[in-house]
Formats: sequence, structure tokens, C-alpha cells
Amino acid sequence: MKIKLDSLFPGCFKQMRPETMPATPMKPKKAEPAPAAKQASSFHHRRISASDFSSSALSEDLSISLAGSNIHAFTLQELRVITQSFSSANFIGEGGFGPVHKGFIDDRLRPGLKAQPVAVKLLDLDGSQGHREWLTEVIFLGQLRHPHLVKLIGYCCEEEHRLLVYEYMPRGSLENQLFRRYSASLPWSTRMKIALGAAKGLAFLHEAEKPVIFRDFKGSNILLDSDYNAKLSDFGLAKDGPEGDDTHVSTRVMGTQGYAAPEYIMTGHLTPASDVYSFGIVLLELLTGRRAIDKTRSHREQNLADWARPQLKDARKLRRIIDPRLEGMYSEEGAQAAALLAYDCLSHRSKSRPTMSAVVNTLEPLKDYKDVSMATFVYTAPSAQKEAKKEGGRDQAAAGEDEPKETEKGNDDRHGRHRQDHQQKHKVVRPNQSHLHHQVRSI
Repeated sequence: MKIKLDSLFPGCFKQMRPETMPATPMKPKKAEPAPAAKQASSFHHRRISASDFSSSALSEDLSISLAGSNIHAFTLQELRVITQSFSSANFIGEGGFGPVHKGFIDDRLRPGLKAQPVAVKLLDLDGSQGHREWLTEVIFLGQLRHPHLVKLIGYCCEEEHRLLVYEYMPRGSLENQLFRRYSASLPWSTRMKIALGAAKGLAFLHEAEKPVIFRDFKGSNILLDSDYNAKLSDFGLAKDGPEGDDTHVSTRVMGTQGYAAPEYIMTGHLTPASDVYSFGIVLLELLTGRRAIDKTRSHREQNLADWARPQLKDARKLRRIIDPRLEGMYSEEGAQAAALLAYDCLSHRSKSRPTMSAVVNTLEPLKDYKDVSMATFVYTAPSAQKEAKKEGGRDQAAAGEDEPKETEKGNDDRHGRHRQDHQQKHKVVRPNQSHLHHQVRSI
């Protein structure tokens, strides 16, 4: 039985959906009360479902429903204090859900809550997402814990206000790190580390006791901590995956253009393989430094998957599409392995795609490959003789002297010097791999 959000937590919908209130409450099921010491541990082994609740629970709020999850129910006033009244100085960014502000929780705010920086996301009532997506995020992140899922610290459900409080991720999103201008490019090894962390997050969701399909996997929903550890965020579109003999979940097509799997777009059939396709797109972005959809490029190159996938199995063509901002500093063997993995993830036949566990196994060794140069560097050295000649010519001109006439022998000497200058100018420098990075910076 799937979660029905308005019946699960009607306290958060009663302002918007009064027609869902039943005329005659049903009697609650009797159950043995769980010892308080076991509530927290058992909570993470059994996901909330509609069968755990009845219509008589209309007055219960989320704090009771999520007992034992260590998720805090904040008041709006507390969040105003945390964010300094949502000051523009603390503004981080804005997405489909709404604006996000940085805040700081003082250890005196409430017992058991340590002092820490947080990100507070406020639902924009006029935005593209709504109360249902907000509640979906609370349900999933309130119950799921993993090093590669962003930690939900708490929420606010007060009148029409809907807010979420997360751990603060200082590096922001992968999208910002990969595509922002005027900043250093992500090194190859860091890109593979991010890909591996995100893959582990998806694998955990797919292999949970009740599988979860993320449905909106993309760079902006991958957050990075100070050490570039990737954590999945924004579970507003997540869905419970198929169970038992079911092969898919039929649902309304939602997500982001360029990332959604083709079979999901065509049929509305959602499977874990849909997430695998989306992962393949993000892996392509890491490889090429290009966006999934880029309208500024030529028509042939606007769709990253259509343009790049045919070139992924050819080592020579692959070198041409690797992100030029890497400046040749990457592992060729690692790039070929990652490219083949992306090729498989983007298969048009969903059953041919690898599982996320297989993706993790493929990526695991790639994070340890060294960043070495795949390019030839040419150093142009100025000619000492040419510079001296220029200096001499300027001295003569300043003194008003006539240019000396060239003799036949002098003409031969000039051609000889020209050949020497040409050879020196185009000398190819092939630095040792171990000192390459230092030499390139020196140049």
C-alpha cells in the first residue's frame, strides 16, 4: 500500500484540503507499545506507510509521527532567529522549492541539539513545488539515513508556512561547482569521488527494504561538503519503487528535461533504471563539462546524450569531448572506463542498464587513478639574439645612425640565425609526469 500524504499527516493539509476530513472517524488499531529505548533503532528498519495510521489520527502532527527519528519540529519564530529574520545577507540560492538561507543553531536553542550551521529552505507558495512535495521530503529524509543523503535536521509546519532545515553543505551543489564561471575547474579525481558518492546514495535508495526511486537526479540535487563528499538532496519527487511482482510504478511524468529516461517520458513507467539513466547524464556532465541541455550550442550538440554517447566507445573521439578545462590532466584509462559506464547507463533499453550497485563497483577503483597529462605542451622561448638585434636597432635609431648594409656573408649568417631561432622557438618540451603539475604552473 502506498503512502497517501493527506491522510498520513492531515494536520499539515487541513488548511488547504478541508474536504478530506472524514465524517466518522475509524477506530485505531490496537498495538503493543514499543519500549522507548527501542523506538529509535526500530524506526530506521520500518518505513512509515499508510497502514500504520488511521483516520482517527487527524489531530496528530509530524512530530508524533516521526517519533524516534531525531527530526526536530521548529517554530517559525525559532527559524527567524536562526536565519536573522531570513536576512538577505544569509541568502544562499533559490530553486523550484523556494529560497534557501544559511543559519546557525545555537546550542542553547533546545536541549539535545548541538550548535551547527544549517540551510533553511522555505516553500514558495507560488513556486513549481507545493505542500505535497514538502511533505514527501519530510517523510523520506525523516526515515532514511545514509552518509550520501543530506541530513534533515527538522521542519516547520505552522499555518501556511512550510520550511525544511538541513545540515549546511559548504561547497554547494555539483551544478554550481561544475558550471560556474571564473573559478578553478574540478580536478578529475574529485569528479570521480563525487560520482562515486552520488552512486552510493542511489544504490542505498534502490536496495532499501522498501525501494525508493529518486526521480529527479541531477547536478543541482547533489550537494557537496567541505571535502567534496556528495549527498543527495531534494526528495520532493521521490517515489516508492515497485515491490513484489510489480515491474514498475505508473506515475505522472515529472523531472527535469535532459535527465529523464526515454521510456519514462514515453510511458510514465518508473523503475530504478530510470535513475540509472539520469546518473549516466550526470556522469557525462562530469566527463565533458557540458550541460545536459545547452541551447547556446549548435543544434547537433544541444542534447548532451544524443551528441556524446556515440563517441564514448572510441578512445580517439573521447579525447576530443573530455572537458577542456581539465587541460589534459586526467587518467586516460580512468576516463575510458567512466565513458563506457556512461554508455551503458544511457542505453535506450532499460533492462540493459547496470544496477546502481554495479555502477558503484565500477567507479570504486577510478577515484584512485592519478591525474596525469594527456596533452603535449609546447613552450615558446624568446630568442636572445633576436632580442639583442632589436635592442641594437633601437640604439642605432636613437643615435641617428644608418642601418649597416648586409654583405653576402652577412646574409648567410642571418639565415643561419633564423633557422636557429626557429628551432629554439618550436622546441617541444616533454616534462616528467611526476613534476608535470609544478612545471605547468611555472610556465
